[in-house]
Amino acid sequence: MTAMTDVLLPLAVVAPIVAATLPLALGLRYDRIGWPVAAVGTIVTAGIAAAIAAETVINGPFSHALGGFLPPIGIELVADRLSVAVLLLVAAVSVATLAFARVAGPHENPFYSAYLLLVGGLVGMVLTGDLFNLFVFLEITGLTTYALIASDRSGASAYASLKYLVVGTVGASLYLLGVGYVFLATGTLNMLDVQAQIVAQAGYGDPLVRAGYAFIVTGLALKIALFPVHSWQPDAYQRAPDSVTTVVAALVSTTSAYALIRVTYTVFTVDFLAANEGIATALLVVSTVSIVAGSALAATQSNLKRMFAYSSVAQFGMIGAAVALANETALLGGIVHLIGHGLVKFGLFLGIGLLALGYGTRRIENLASAARAAPYTSGALAVLGLVLVGIPPSIGFLGKWYIGVGAVDAGLAGGGAVGIAVAAAIFVSTLFTLSYVARMIERFYFAGAGLPGDHGDADDGDAPADAAATDGGESPARTASGLPAPVAGAPRSSLVPDRVPTASLIALALAAVAAVALGFGGFALAEWFDPFLTEAFA
Repeated sequence: MTAMTDVLLPLAVVAPIVAATLPLALGLRYDRIGWPVAAVGTIVTAGIAAAIAAETVINGPFSHALGGFLPPIGIELVADRLSVAVLLLVAAVSVATLAFARVAGPHENPFYSAYLLLVGGLVGMVLTGDLFNLFVFLEITGLTTYALIASDRSGASAYASLKYLVVGTVGASLYLLGVGYVFLATGTLNMLDVQAQIVAQAGYGDPLVRAGYAFIVTGLALKIALFPVHSWQPDAYQRAPDSVTTVVAALVSTTSAYALIRVTYTVFTVDFLAANEGIATALLVVSTVSIVAGSALAATQSNLKRMFAYSSVAQFGMIGAAVALANETALLGGIVHLIGHGLVKFGLFLGIGLLALGYGTRRIENLASAARAAPYTSGALAVLGLVLVGIPPSIGFLGKWYIGVGAVDAGLAGGGAVGIAVAAAIFVSTLFTLSYVARMIERFYFAGAGLPGDHGDADDGDAPADAAATDGGESPARTASGLPAPVAGAPRSSLVPDRVPTASLIALALAAVAAVALGFGGFALAEWFDPFLTEAFA
């Protein structure tokens, strides 16, 4: 390994964290220095992530011992095919969200310091090979997320942030308690060394090992927002500024779900799940309930941000079920769904934020004929919604298909009714998802302006509204033809009729294209993750 390659992993973590100090320091002299610093910091991090991915593809997994202290005593950073996939998602979303934040705000320098610190925390969670170090980065991510959710300084966002703070602190405490039990049983914190010491010293039936895993999973479940410990997520997603929701919905719970996969299969291993069927079944039952409950709650919502927040509860339930099923097909589906869901939720919340920025509403009933006023934004949202449903060919279909097939295989191989129940829950969830996505698409395309009994038989004028529409109970302003009217000062583009920022619209379109294109990559994705799966089920 070359000297340059050796420092890639710590650089990926350090670059955004060091950059996070600059908006505050330079802000003493420059009022709007935060965004340029954040842009440079995230682009540099993305470049480092690309270099890590290239090294992993060419030469395989590699690691770095921080400070030269070798594991298991020292802290280790590790890159493999699984961590690289999540790392690339973090890098891409963090860069793309900044393009939207430049227009939508917040614009204060402290916001961008917290944003860069969040990116550093997420990168650290993905790359660490140490259980306690994972807790440290989990806390960095959590604390910055609390601050970002409240960054518009409204009472509603402050309440949502406080709610998340309480739940998140409980989750982190339970995780740390679990790590403590594991340390008592094994005497080590390095992930691979814990795996070895569980076998050598404790055994899979050791009460400390069992309790450690139970507490770790419960803590991560609070961070992931599995039902019934999901209540913080809808409020946090709805009340946060749109640019914050975009990055949080795509990455924060996603990296926590990645941590669940990593801890389960790298630290405790599939043999632990086989030896503790009660623990695996409990996780499977909670995840199955989460799949159905999240989708059912999403179908009852009118606010688009809240609707897709509840849908995340269901989607992460599928990933939790894939982990608990403990077979190779289901786990492949869980990993594919993890990456696909992060990409899709980035696109959906970005699109919702663009409509709110340009047309002043996030409520589905106020967006009749949105496809005529903003055809490209609405079209991308429609595509991403269908990907969420799991319409082939799409990444959403691949993930659900692999998880469903793995659940049926587990049922037929002796898992009994529980495996079949997971497959049935995914089917029911898909029907619920289709119902609310179809409602959104129907509103965009078929609740037509100018239809009798809807918006009247007005002419085809396009008189703009003078006042911004609201997201409350008021009806938004409309043009003479009944289309959603752009808010005063909404961005203009010479390329499209959508009143949205061009750079953000391009990012939205790329997310939609990528979500569909990855659906054609079933065999390529299976081959990409095969080294991790082979090691996990060896």
